[in-house]
Amino acid sequence: MGNAPCIGNDRASQPSSSLTDRCRIYGDITETIGQTPVVKINKLAPEGIHLYVKLEYFNPLSSVKDRLAIAIIEDGEKKGELKAGSTVVEATSGNTGIALAMVCAQRGYNFVSVMAASFSIERRKIMRSMGAKVIITPAPLGGTGMVKKAEELAEKHGWYLARQFETEANAAFHEKTTGPEILAAFEGKKLDYWVTGYGTGGTFSGAGKAIKDARPGTKIILSEPTSAALVTSGVPQERKEVLGKFGAPAKGHPSWKAHPIQGWTPNFIPLVAQAGLDAKLHDEIILVDGKDAMATALELARKEGIFCGTSGGATVWTALEVCKKAPPGSTVLAMVPDTAERYLSTPLFASIDAEMNDAEIEIFKTTPLGQEA
Repeated sequence: MGNAPCIGNDRASQPSSSLTDRCRIYGDITETIGQTPVVKINKLAPEGIHLYVKLEYFNPLSSVKDRLAIAIIEDGEKKGELKAGSTVVEATSGNTGIALAMVCAQRGYNFVSVMAASFSIERRKIMRSMGAKVIITPAPLGGTGMVKKAEELAEKHGWYLARQFETEANAAFHEKTTGPEILAAFEGKKLDYWVTGYGTGGTFSGAGKAIKDARPGTKIILSEPTSAALVTSGVPQERKEVLGKFGAPAKGHPSWKAHPIQGWTPNFIPLVAQAGLDAKLHDEIILVDGKDAMATALELARKEGIFCGTSGGATVWTALEVCKKAPPGSTVLAMVPDTAERYLSTPLFASIDAEMNDAEIEIFKTTPLGQEA
């Protein structure tokens, strides 16, 4: 979709010949999806290890799910299942819904999001601001509850069900874009480990396949929450059979418990993720606690200036665990799925005050205006 970022820190000083295609004029917002930057971690990484992150919040609606949304919509258009005035419906923890709301707004489709009550309210507001309808399902029903409601609405009204957790377009788009972007970034360089979590599993299965095909020596590290260790439980996911194929979950996975890493690991193993598991793309699975994920996200903000969500913190925490065991000189790349602005009402920001603390009040008092107050 989009292309590489502009060269240099001072863009105004760059001659036009040094600017890359990312700086061109685009026909519409969806053309800017993809080609997100890879950035070095300088302070958190252990000495002798090269740690990088791929910042997916550089997509236009600030998450990796922008890739998924355009893949789903273009697939529907290609198959003739989406026409002017069509309504798209999908179950989402928020980022996919936001991305679909963007693409549908640009393409002239209606969008209805079905979202469990446990996900952050700012996600609902963003979707509604782009004209989407947001249907809220009870939190205890988890991901399977919102999937069931989306299926019911699609059947009742004849709407186009996006099926992000099952559609082949999901991983295929990551295999075509995200994976090759990573390979291009590390052309001529080492890439010893690639670290990712899973939501739908599209990044893992699609980009993972592209990386393994080109660099079979690169170890792929998959991560999931300690309290929702579905894959590592070894318990298979029960699935519904539709037209002779198994796809959507028949019920929630028995090993799932609520966790704070929004966008990661719904209460079932998605079919898209299962494809990557069946292909044995991963070399290791590491579990991460929600508190460690949030602490790492805040550390990234304070020490690296990288403002990412809890899922990004979880992935980087996992990558740091990999760094501890990696041979000296190793190169590790971690995915950062979205921005911290999606989490303002969540526990990630529970320790961040809106009012001045004592230290800030003391600074305020050091000038005449503060002394008069």
